[in-house]
Amino acid sequence: MDAITRPGVLSDVVNTFGQAMLRRHGERVHKLAINAAFTCPNRDGSKGIGGCTFCNNASFSPNAKDPPTVAAQIEAGRRVIVKRTGARKYIAYFQAYSNTYGELAVLRRLYDEALAEPDVIGLSVGTRPDCVADAVLDHLAACRDRGHEVWLELGLQSAFDATLARVNRGHGFSEYRDTLLRARARGIPVCTHLILGLPGEGPRHWRETLERVLALGVDGLKLHPLHVVKHTRLAIAWRRGEYQPLTREAYVQAAADLIHRTPGEVIFHRLTGTASADILLAPAWCSQKWAVLNAIHRCLRD
Repeated sequence: MDAITRPGVLSDVVNTFGQAMLRRHGERVHKLAINAAFTCPNRDGSKGIGGCTFCNNASFSPNAKDPPTVAAQIEAGRRVIVKRTGARKYIAYFQAYSNTYGELAVLRRLYDEALAEPDVIGLSVGTRPDCVADAVLDHLAACRDRGHEVWLELGLQSAFDATLARVNRGHGFSEYRDTLLRARARGIPVCTHLILGLPGEGPRHWRETLERVLALGVDGLKLHPLHVVKHTRLAIAWRRGEYQPLTREAYVQAAADLIHRTPGEVIFHRLTGTASADILLAPAWCSQKWAVLNAIHRCLRD
């Protein structure tokens, strides 16, 4: 479940994705996370190897190994969501790695397989800013023109090139600017992912990143605390004492500050991030999603 949808939490002070979809479609809409077995240009050697220093895809992606078909993943997610909330409309969220990084024919087949499900009303496609071809944007725009809900989710993380180099991101802010403007020119809404707590950054960096993103025009935001998970270079640095994660209090204050600075029409798709207990190393509070959301809510109300 990717949206903030628990009744009474945050929707009175934040424009959440769940509430935005409820207003638009007249009923609850949930994202169903899909792993379509893509890779990443920062892993396959075209941009780099090893990926970002913090990246273990299992920390945010179900079906991380040997994923079943798109239709099977939707069915599995559907069974869980129906029991949990009763929602009966879904957006197929292509989440794992870079979901525009492939031949157009392959991408179209996978997107179309998801949209063929009668209760799937749209797509949310997560990717990097440096691997989104015009042809892919044209296809997503065509899907939107046919009446589907379509979002392009761009993992920026920081607007500071020095930070992006430090975490081995493999792209800079200029690639993000280019892709965002090309997407918005086609009428495709863009949700930008930002990480708080990246090495070397503090409140000044987070605020300036937000300002630069908002200045370009963005439709949605996701905020994540940087968490340390197993089998990453960040985990090695953390064990050596070279990286100290944010405290929960610091993250809550920072998230509330950024929300307060964001225009009300921008939709927040996520305000915190979690990782499964078997791979999360630090901070422990990242496993307490609703405690963090409630703390952000209290901070905003205060």
